[in-house]
Amino acid sequence: MFTTEPALDIFLRGLLLTVLAMFWVVVLVRVNGLRSFSKMTNFDFVMTVAIGSLLAGASQSTSWGAFAQAVLAMAALFVVQYATARMRKASNKFETLIQNTPVVLMRDGKILQKALTETRVAKDDLIAKLREANVLDFSEVRAVILETTGDISVLHGDRCSESLLQGTKYIDL
Repeated sequence: MFTTEPALDIFLRGLLLTVLAMFWVVVLVRVNGLRSFSKMTNFDFVMTVAIGSLLAGASQSTSWGAFAQAVLAMAALFVVQYATARMRKASNKFETLIQNTPVVLMRDGKILQKALTETRVAKDDLIAKLREANVLDFSEVRAVILETTGDISVLHGDRCSESLLQGTKYIDL
């Protein structure tokens, strides 16, 4: 692509194509906005992994055609993410179709074993998250929620507004 000397060509391709592809991703993020690599939905996670894979592919391209295909695929992913975010905002049915529902794992100091089983979250992992949130006693916990991103939110204190639990799935004991 750059020179007939194989070792120098490999070095130049690795360096220059990586710089070009990274610059392209930065441009796409600037155009698409801050939400580009958020962890708000499972779709966002797939987007992040796919862009990483395409970036690696672009960096290892052996022809300009392969490089162009990778950078065009990156742009297409950003367009799809933008369109999906707009459709999610406009349609509750679409939102329900592509988005998981957050699940309550613990409520008012009680671990919901059935919820742990259904979500395949180990009790030890739940307790580790409680420690990370500086919970000193189960009785302090108002709710623990497995979010759509896979993160676990711990709500603790004197009380918890029901509006914070809006849209969550509650699996009773």
